[in-house]
Amino acid sequence: MDVTVSADSLAKSARAAAKKGPPPVDKWDPPFCGDLDMRIARDGTWFYQGTPIGRPALVKLFASILRKEGESYFLVTPVEKVGISVEDAPFVAVDFEETREGLLFTTNVGDQVLAGPEHPIRVERDRETGEPAPYVNIRRNLEALIDRKSFYRLVELGDTETHQREDWFGLRSGGRFFPIIPAKEL
Repeated sequence: MDVTVSADSLAKSARAAAKKGPPPVDKWDPPFCGDLDMRIARDGTWFYQGTPIGRPALVKLFASILRKEGESYFLVTPVEKVGISVEDAPFVAVDFEETREGLLFTTNVGDQVLAGPEHPIRVERDRETGEPAPYVNIRRNLEALIDRKSFYRLVELGDTETHQREDWFGLRSGGRFFPIIPAKEL
């Protein structure tokens, strides 16, 4: 499909919607207008037509209208919906802090979430290398890849607990235990 939507028109629609609070992208059902040449790299860098988007405010605006449907990602406004590509997760958790309630993550676009039942942590392991790829759910089924330095800090906080009748090394936050790796593999 030929896309007549541009990054500028999306930004204009998103700004208008954002004046009323966080955009309710899950409630909007605009027509699909095709795919846009926009990509989010694994490191969280947003690209438009092959060039990094250098304005953080614009990236944050686009991030506010991002929606995931199945395995596909879209930028959604009240009047248009365009597909974009995401290499891994759309966000990167670049830091966290320990609070009384649990682990408070901050993303590359400034979102903050407390890991817990509504914002679970999960870890995928590469089938060939066994290398972990940790994620935290940020909003509306959109995840952040937890960056390496934060993951190493998290591992220092971990402990072993029984989870589903097996001992796991993991993290506790928001009243919930998040398994990282079976304890027998440590």
